[in-house]
Amino acid sequence: MPQPTIRLGNSTAAKASLANRLKARVALLALFVGSMWAVFFLSVVMPFLNLNGHGVAPRSLGGLQGILFAPWLHASVGHIAANTGGLLVLGWLCMWPRIANFWEATAGAMLGAGLCAWLFGASGSLHIGASGVVFGYAGYLVARGYYTRKIVSILVALLVASSFGLSMLFGVLPLYPGLSWQSHLGGLLGGVIAARLGSSRQSHV
Repeated sequence: MPQPTIRLGNSTAAKASLANRLKARVALLALFVGSMWAVFFLSVVMPFLNLNGHGVAPRSLGGLQGILFAPWLHASVGHIAANTGGLLVLGWLCMWPRIANFWEATAGAMLGAGLCAWLFGASGSLHIGASGVVFGYAGYLVARGYYTRKIVSILVALLVASSFGLSMLFGVLPLYPGLSWQSHLGGLLGGVIAARLGSSRQSHV
């Protein structure tokens, strides 16, 4: 009686592929968030560089540079620490199923947060920090569940909405002095738009 054969090659290859995908995402996220901490420590050690002066300065031509630089600039350890958790958790979720999803969410969040702060921020204010990116990731994940209608994306959207929903709601309202609700609102909208554009491209593939 012939014995059944078990194909171990495919299983081994699948495990190796998954391990490589995990390593790539861990390395990217560590580099992304780690670079923010590196810039923060540099600003502490070398305050004469005035790195935080490169944030978003509303309605000034030079202030547009903050759209690119602001997420890497933080006012204190508490400030960057408060953003790190959201960047790690939500950034990780944005990386699936493709790393490209992370980049489109990041680009949408940064553009939305920066432009909204530049357009609607108070005159003479300076907007720094990665909280707009965090809000962008949350908006991206919730909107992706709505637009793609895929079960995994919907479950992730529900998880994010239930965990961050109240923070997202109060964070986009002008309730707290010194808090850049403009960046939060813009990042959230940018993430939603990025999810919409991403789902449209996939539907035409």
